[in-house]
Amino acid sequence: MDKHASDVIVIGAGHNGLVCAAYLAAAGLSVRVLEARDCIGGAAVTEEFHPGFRNSVYSYSVSLLNPKVIRDLSLEKHGLEIMERPAGTLSLLDGDVLQLSRDGAQAREAIAKHSKRDAARIDAFEDEISAVAIALRSLALQAPPNFGGGWRDALSLLKSGNQLRHLATEHQIVLTELMTRSLGDHLNSWFESEALKGILGLEGVIGNFADPYQAGTAYVLLHHAFGEVKGRAGAWGIARGGMGAISDSIAAAAQSKGVQIETNAAVTKILTDAKGAKGVLTEDGREFYAPVIAANLHPQLLLKKLLPSDALDDTQHRRIDSYRSHSATFRMNVALSELPRFSAMNVSDDFHFMGAIELCPSLPYMQQAYRHAKDHGWSQRPIISMQVPSTQDDSLAPAGGHVASLFCQHFQRHLPKGQSWDDVREQVADQVIGAIDEHAPNFRASVLGRQIKTPLDIERDLNMVGGDIFHGALHLDQFYSMRPIPGIAGYRMPTPGVYLCGSGAHPGGGVSGLPGHNAAQAILRDR
Repeated sequence: MDKHASDVIVIGAGHNGLVCAAYLAAAGLSVRVLEARDCIGGAAVTEEFHPGFRNSVYSYSVSLLNPKVIRDLSLEKHGLEIMERPAGTLSLLDGDVLQLSRDGAQAREAIAKHSKRDAARIDAFEDEISAVAIALRSLALQAPPNFGGGWRDALSLLKSGNQLRHLATEHQIVLTELMTRSLGDHLNSWFESEALKGILGLEGVIGNFADPYQAGTAYVLLHHAFGEVKGRAGAWGIARGGMGAISDSIAAAAQSKGVQIETNAAVTKILTDAKGAKGVLTEDGREFYAPVIAANLHPQLLLKKLLPSDALDDTQHRRIDSYRSHSATFRMNVALSELPRFSAMNVSDDFHFMGAIELCPSLPYMQQAYRHAKDHGWSQRPIISMQVPSTQDDSLAPAGGHVASLFCQHFQRHLPKGQSWDDVREQVADQVIGAIDEHAPNFRASVLGRQIKTPLDIERDLNMVGGDIFHGALHLDQFYSMRPIPGIAGYRMPTPGVYLCGSGAHPGGGVSGLPGHNAAQAILRDR
């Protein structure tokens, strides 16, 4: 066999590409992975950003990583250790806080201080979300049916309908409400406390540049409830060593099965003949051959740049051109000399750091953050989710020091009046730190160093069009059989032998491994 020939070429060594490669190699195929960057992992990487301080650069939390992927690839045997974050969420309010830990009794007691009625309703709300999310999890492991497809798509549609019919009638109604309602309207139908609606509502705007009262935004509550950590549904955790440890463990699993991984190997073109795919051309002029290409990259880049222009018809070109990709995310890592001290809290322990700390006190706050970004480019009072993983993982910082991840919304990729993110990045980072400093007056002075990733940086670093961490908005018209566009939703692209295995495919973004898993199954079925 030609040394440049294999059964499958995977473009992109992000976690989904590595998952896809590992499953295919386990089935006996020869697989080569080509990565444009000088490191593997895509958005799931860990870097030293200040001397002695390391952290996850882009993605930062574990929840959606599917247990089947962990189990099938034996990721724990390949070095993956996931730790649950028992503190849940601490919401920073005006002169107060709301802490919702994984302890239901504690959460109800904390909510009752703001609303006794809400405390009595919270369990029913979470049970309802969980019941619907669990029913949908099985769909996340399957290829969605294509419009106008053949028998395979008809069978898939039938299976999907059967699974949803197993939902109780009330939960079928809830699913319909979540798919059509706005996040704000749904939370208002349940609760009266703005503090509680703010802490719950943050889930609906993570990676989602939308007004909380935009129809269909309630669905994202379900997307973030799909996950689990150590068997606990909806729980969040961290990977020891940062999110790069996830990518490293998947790569180790893939390489143990014979997968070849090459970095600094940017693919510029998919080579085709009359039968379909036959290989790829790299930026340095090399050709690699395989009858199957699995692309772990943004669907617009695959369909508009790597495939021949005649691979799509006029309607498909129009649809992929209008594919919305814009999550308005701003990421920071900061090296700290000490932990933040929140002025509204008087506690002797650091338990609340073993969870998320959020600045999203109400639905009106969320709405104003969106409007500021829409009109001015970025939120003057941003939504912030902060984690301090070094409180559980001492490998990330030197003794006495800490690292904090700041995931911030809303920050538009394209700024008004011709401004560039390269010109305002430090100014905006100062505003983010200032927003936390209002609640923890020692915070700004404790910052030893910082790593800034604007929406433009995310786009340039990772080829995520628009800086979209999900490879495309998770809205109803870009979901399930509509993702990325109608007619090519089942991982198979218009050119025979080419497959999409990244977050632009069902079930969407997040570090789940499911697009890679599902694409591998589609490839194996076709063979």
